[in-house]
Amino acid sequence: MRVTNLNPDSDIGATSWWVEFEGHRLLLDAGTHPKREGRASLPRYDLVDGQELDALVLTHCHHDHVGSLPVALHHFPRAHVLMTELSYHLVERVLHNSVNVMQRQRDELGIRDYPLYTHQEVDDIAPVFQGFQYNREIEWAQFPRRRAGSRLPTLEFLDAGHALGSAGVMVRGERQTLFFTGDVCFHDQTLLRRADFGDVRADVLVMETTRGNKPTPAGFTREAEIERLATDLESVLARRGSVLIPAFALGRTQEILALLALLMQAGRLKSQPVYIGGLGRVFTEIYDLESHRVNRNHTNLKLTHALNLQVLSGNDSQGVRLSPGRIFVLTSGMMVEKTVAHDLAQRLFADEKHAVFFVGYTDPGTPGGRLRASRRAEKFLFSASSGEVVRNCAVHEYDLTAHAFREDLLDFVGHVRPRTVVLGHGDAPAREWFASAIHQRFPKINVHQPGPGETVTVD
Repeated sequence: MRVTNLNPDSDIGATSWWVEFEGHRLLLDAGTHPKREGRASLPRYDLVDGQELDALVLTHCHHDHVGSLPVALHHFPRAHVLMTELSYHLVERVLHNSVNVMQRQRDELGIRDYPLYTHQEVDDIAPVFQGFQYNREIEWAQFPRRRAGSRLPTLEFLDAGHALGSAGVMVRGERQTLFFTGDVCFHDQTLLRRADFGDVRADVLVMETTRGNKPTPAGFTREAEIERLATDLESVLARRGSVLIPAFALGRTQEILALLALLMQAGRLKSQPVYIGGLGRVFTEIYDLESHRVNRNHTNLKLTHALNLQVLSGNDSQGVRLSPGRIFVLTSGMMVEKTVAHDLAQRLFADEKHAVFFVGYTDPGTPGGRLRASRRAEKFLFSASSGEVVRNCAVHEYDLTAHAFREDLLDFVGHVRPRTVVLGHGDAPAREWFASAIHQRFPKINVHQPGPGETVTVD
């Protein structure tokens, strides 16, 4: 078995793993790098261009895992495209939104490479997408390449608990097995329940390491974080301030909306409109429609019914009233320029009664990351278009992660008992922590951290 890391950088980026497995080839994910632009954001498909690919497998529909799917199919037009049936309902919408964003960035920033693909190309490849239920074993290799007397390798999607449709992938062959965690969550969220990876055993474990450099504080509980957020939200609204919660459109938005709906049902918040982005609204409707097929809490909680959701467009961000208090759950978790979250935040900065709540990861180099690191009443550079600003509003952060805590992932390594662990989807300090912890706790396991374009060979 040979596993090649196609991520063009050594951090959380364009997730894509090329796997050569018993005479067949599999591509696990086809992401884009969130910190790079144009073709520099793509996986290193040039390293495997011209080779025959049997199947392309998607773990979930976040851009760093699916954003370059049409480009990958330019290189491998005969490959099957396999995903969970829940991801099947999301993937086209995610890709069409990517086209819209790239077209806007081409016009506003002059990025000549954009768009990397068109709406027509997304429509053209959609018929080859195949969605499957969790816990169903699937033959994925091309029949013409089957060796005489051999059986085709299989794969199986297992619920990863990270976002709607997310999956770990179990690959089985005649002599070897591989398990890819994708992005995984081993604790319950407000809506989605924890990963259900069952009794996974594998020779090779390809594993995310997102939180490897973030120890879990003693006594930490998600329930305490939720209570802290609820108390802070009550306080801001009581002083007639508005709260902005920047959140990714898929997953984080729906989890926060569910929390708000439960607080309103419990009487802790008065019923009031909740302002969201258009893409967040689309994915929220899909969460509602598919609730009966998802391993989740509050199955009967339909967010579009329980909440008065108001879509806020870019043109509305300057005109919407901020008092008395409003709640905004707006897409663009990083608060990048030219988004409603970015523009609305600038209206909140001057007034100390308002607040921004961070509920997920923000890259330090983005406007959201700089806001998160800012000090009250001091100047900081929010973005190139805003220049230096003074922040008087409150800024709070809450650990409501949809990624596994590092201690739980380390326990999972012991459960799987692989011969080899391949680390990815994490910054260098995060991967180093896992490499050291695995070596100390499981000294017989081989651990690899392949850099961009590097290959791990497993005998």
